[in-house]
Amino acid sequence: MTGEIVRPVMRRDYRIDILRGLAILSVLLLHFHFAYNLLKSPMAVLLPKPYLVNLVLNGNYGVTVFFVISGYLITSTALRRFGSLGEISAKVFYAFRFARIVPCLVLVLAIITGLALANVSAFGDTKNVSIWVADLSVLTFWHNVMMAKCGYFNYCLDVFWSLSVEEAFYFGFPLLCVWLRKPRWIVMAGIAAVIVGPIYRRVYSHNEIQFLYGYLACFDAIAMGCITAVLVRRWRIVKKVRNLVQLAALACMTWIFLRAGIDSVPVWGPSLMAIGAAVFLFAEGASRREETSAETMPMFERILHPVAWFGRHSYELYLFHIVILAGMRTLLPQETVALAAKPAWLVFFVASSALVGWLIARFYSEPMNRGLRAKLLKTPLM
Repeated sequence: MTGEIVRPVMRRDYRIDILRGLAILSVLLLHFHFAYNLLKSPMAVLLPKPYLVNLVLNGNYGVTVFFVISGYLITSTALRRFGSLGEISAKVFYAFRFARIVPCLVLVLAIITGLALANVSAFGDTKNVSIWVADLSVLTFWHNVMMAKCGYFNYCLDVFWSLSVEEAFYFGFPLLCVWLRKPRWIVMAGIAAVIVGPIYRRVYSHNEIQFLYGYLACFDAIAMGCITAVLVRRWRIVKKVRNLVQLAALACMTWIFLRAGIDSVPVWGPSLMAIGAAVFLFAEGASRREETSAETMPMFERILHPVAWFGRHSYELYLFHIVILAGMRTLLPQETVALAAKPAWLVFFVASSALVGWLIARFYSEPMNRGLRAKLLKTPLM
């Protein structure tokens, strides 16, 4: 035993998985568009061009949603596990995060590095940045800083900028909580991050990498999730109110997503998207959850089951989808793909990413997660 009090945590939340699934699908759509240009495909007849442009190019809003969910779940899980944020055990917190993040990250870096060393162009760098330095920057959460200095330099590794933001948050969160101890001071620190975020993006609005990928450009979304997790413990709402609030939140987020490109609203666009996600999570956390079976689940939730599945596997999908896409670009260059065939290749890409993500989760990341937690904590898992 570690001597730490580790309380059991709740099961996965289906609606949060739906929100996470929508986020990862928007990221997959963005990256496929960059590879194969969906604006020149049959999809162009489905939506007016301005809305289609925003649909395929605003995938970074999906990452904003991930940040809010991450802040919310990390904070709410810590509250359940330790009783209060001031009582967090950094050792236990880091053990849980290490077991979840590192095995998959090391595997995907090994694959990308091996293919880069084999001179497969889609996996190498374009600006003479050592693959080993790039790997180190991903593992030690300053890859976004390197991108700010070097620009886009590695097709596969550059998408891992968001991990640097999240890992920096994971590293600092328990230390900040133990230092501040009082919930009100922790909330005040979160409010400060929420205020600084749009100011930082305003200062760097001329620099895409800085206003999209900088730590201070993203911490406000994470902070909104943290604040929501603290505040939601004081509220309770009935299910009908939850449904109306979440529907309104999703409608607002959809409007933000389709209305304008994120590059044209760098200051308030991410803030508004993060607020929408936080409202959705607040409504979910404030409602009294009950275990539901597939038979008693509302029809719209059953229809969205595939989206929730993507949400459950979003980490594996985020890491490994870019390997699938880089392989497709190598074997199937954009100029060889007929315009009419692009939707079919999009389906193939999403299905292949889903299959690989499921295999990685089922046979590698989940067993490694359980095994590492048991070994690092030397206590039965809750």
